[in-house]
Amino acid sequence: MNETWPVNLSDIEKARETIKNVIRTTMVNPSAFLTEMSSEPTFLKLEHQQVTGSFKLRGSSNAVMRLSKEQKSRGVVGVSTGNHGRGLAYAARQNGVHCIICMSNLVPKNKIAGIEAQGAEVRIIGSSQDDAQIEVDRLVSEEGMTMIPPFDHPHIISGQGTLGLELLEQLPDMKNVLVPLSGGGLIVGMALALKAKKPDIRVIGVSMERGAAMYECLRAGKPIEVKELPTLADSLGGGIGLENQYTFKMAKELVDEIVLVSETEIAEAIRHIYWQEQQIVEGSGSVGVAALLANKVKLSGMTVALLSGGNIDMNLHHRLISGENVNLEEE
Repeated sequence: MNETWPVNLSDIEKARETIKNVIRTTMVNPSAFLTEMSSEPTFLKLEHQQVTGSFKLRGSSNAVMRLSKEQKSRGVVGVSTGNHGRGLAYAARQNGVHCIICMSNLVPKNKIAGIEAQGAEVRIIGSSQDDAQIEVDRLVSEEGMTMIPPFDHPHIISGQGTLGLELLEQLPDMKNVLVPLSGGGLIVGMALALKAKKPDIRVIGVSMERGAAMYECLRAGKPIEVKELPTLADSLGGGIGLENQYTFKMAKELVDEIVLVSETEIAEAIRHIYWQEQQIVEGSGSVGVAALLANKVKLSGMTVALLSGGNIDMNLHHRLISGENVNLEEE
């Protein structure tokens, strides 16, 4: 592993100890349908059943619990497309810390309500995460709050990496893992943990075709601005930050392949996961399954698709599983 990275295996193991009483160990289910389709043993990691409905609680809890007493007294602030905000709000409430979440107007109403239900204040700023970040920066500079970013932070990365340790203990013979890819905190944390223990594991990032920021940045060879577009995989939206310090470089070295899926393929995955796997998963959490169903990955050996989140608007979910072709551009 690269010694210049801000996180190593011992940091992830320490994070696991820190958050062990906060998170739940989520199940791994075999998928008979996907196994038959691929002729390889295929499993689903049910992280959408985490306490706050997504993996984000791991990183946000680790980050909040490692703040100083002074930092906790001043409160925390973050920018989010939904799941980081909910995880951060939950972690802050558990530790008696005031929390403000800044979001763009592209975030679905159900995700805003979920954050407010955890006791955090939500501020809607502009039409992108970059717009919302301006308010975050103001709260940090003028009110002394501590920013806890959604992905590009050592404690966030190490917290998300605990998912890799957990998964490897559950399926020590796995050869491939498909991980939803957005800003990169999840995939680089998991990849670091997995490859430290088993270097030959193949880590595949999956994102949507509409606004896949990390994919475009890696293609460009540097962090660039990528337009945020309406998508069923809304939690994967937003840029990686032009000043990205960690996840871009780590993803470049740790991620073996990136696959993009269409809106139609995401919708089909949500339907499949409901009707065939009996799980309710949001678009962002379904992209690994979408890639498998669309035959976009050629794999051999035991494979795991991570279902990373389940915080979907249930009206939208009902429309999708009923077979409706939903076009978010028109809504």
